[in-house]
Amino acid sequence: MGFSLKINSNIMKKILYTLVIGLSVITVQSQEISDAMRYAQSNLNGTARFRAMAGAFGALGGDMSSLNVNPAGSVVFNNSQVQGSLSNYNTKNNSDYLGTKNSENNNAFDLNQGGGVFIFENEDKKSDWKKFALGLNYENANNFDNRTFSSGTNQNSISNYFLSYANPNANQGGIFLSTLENFDYDELNFADQQAFLGYQAYIINPTNPNDSSNDTYFSNVNGGSYKQENGFSSKGYNGKLTINGAGQYKDWLNVGLNLNSHFTDYRQTTIFFEGNSSNSGVRNLRFRNEIYTYGTGFSFQIGAIAKATKQIRVGLSYESPTWYRLNDETSQILSSTGFGYGNPANPNLSNVVVNPQITNVYEPYTLQTPGKYTGSLAYIFGKNGLLSVDFSTKDYSNTQFRPKNEFTKVNKNMSNVLTRSNEVRIGGEYKIKFLSLRGGYRYEQSPYKDKKTIGDLTGYSGGLGYNFGDTKVDLSYSYSKRNARQQFFSQGFTDFTTINAIDNNVTVTVSFEL
Repeated sequence: MGFSLKINSNIMKKILYTLVIGLSVITVQSQEISDAMRYAQSNLNGTARFRAMAGAFGALGGDMSSLNVNPAGSVVFNNSQVQGSLSNYNTKNNSDYLGTKNSENNNAFDLNQGGGVFIFENEDKKSDWKKFALGLNYENANNFDNRTFSSGTNQNSISNYFLSYANPNANQGGIFLSTLENFDYDELNFADQQAFLGYQAYIINPTNPNDSSNDTYFSNVNGGSYKQENGFSSKGYNGKLTINGAGQYKDWLNVGLNLNSHFTDYRQTTIFFEGNSSNSGVRNLRFRNEIYTYGTGFSFQIGAIAKATKQIRVGLSYESPTWYRLNDETSQILSSTGFGYGNPANPNLSNVVVNPQITNVYEPYTLQTPGKYTGSLAYIFGKNGLLSVDFSTKDYSNTQFRPKNEFTKVNKNMSNVLTRSNEVRIGGEYKIKFLSLRGGYRYEQSPYKDKKTIGDLTGYSGGLGYNFGDTKVDLSYSYSKRNARQQFFSQGFTDFTTINAIDNNVTVTVSFEL
């Protein structure tokens, strides 16, 4: 991916020497499509009213979270006000790996929204611009707290993962045995690090151990079937801070602009275990990988809401791509237990732990997510209620890592396997004096052409609100489900588990008029 620094007290002298002679260690990390999709997709988050109506606010406005759909919505407020929201996220992941089913639950609380809007009436009564709005809103666009667990019996071994990096193939030449024996983990690029781990843990062996130029390897894992487990856990957030400005032209048109600052902090840990009953070679292994990604981004939005008739509102908005500047840090540990380690004639069971105690710190890179268009239509039933529909479209094949010359392969893959995704959101509200009853439906197409890597999403929501005058309290419940394939590794061993993810969310919002 570019130049990098390595953090380890044992190699400080080597780092200082490298700096003195003006050289840098080059380390390339393998980015995957899933890394890009983590930021290209967004969940339905925000205030309780917004969530209860499935986010169908593009032609309505009058809610802080509606700014995320159409920035013209802020000037719909009659008075200045502030809003804050607390959410409980519950995710149930049902996994199916080769016929074996498991279930994992994750629960988290989050102060996921807070903001305010200030309304300014135009004192120039002759002007066609009636009023203006300035808004500031924070939302947790994505909560990354999640866990999955998969287990099953497989005919394929993870040793193929390490072999794919060690042996020559269409993308790379084989790694020399002299490199694996004479270089340290921190001196190698990402691909060679994987081969290094496999060799040092006796997962793979050279076909000719007496030839330092040997560049072909075979698996030391024996047995026809393998018991495998994969534990996945992640934590973090993708926050979005919006500065909003909007104006009302005459009595029929609202226009608005958002400037959005994004910031993300993501930590992921995976632990893969494989075992077999063989009395030769590797008996079991455990492979731990940790990833830490952090960075910032920028995007903008423009939008308009027009009053077509007294009852009908029409909205149109555009959300630009988000340009992220991200940083990655990784660490790995591989341990194995087996027979004949270091001496094929040795019948004793041995244990090896390859722990480089190195954190790879990679050079920053850029991710550009796709833009989004939203068209909206709403019908207002006087003071009693409303019905609203939003339609959004987003072409995920436009997602790109940059610099382009360093990410040619993954960018090409995203262009080939990702596609345009459409989303429909429908929301309704009915008022009974000071009480409001709400409901919503949401459907989002898969961003993948195969519709299996990530499937379609279906969601339902409901809620209620009560107006105390200057204070309003809203409560919502939302449910969504989506199937996805979670691939354990990017090459060599590409087996996956099918995840049925069910999300439940309860949100409470309190609003105060100023």
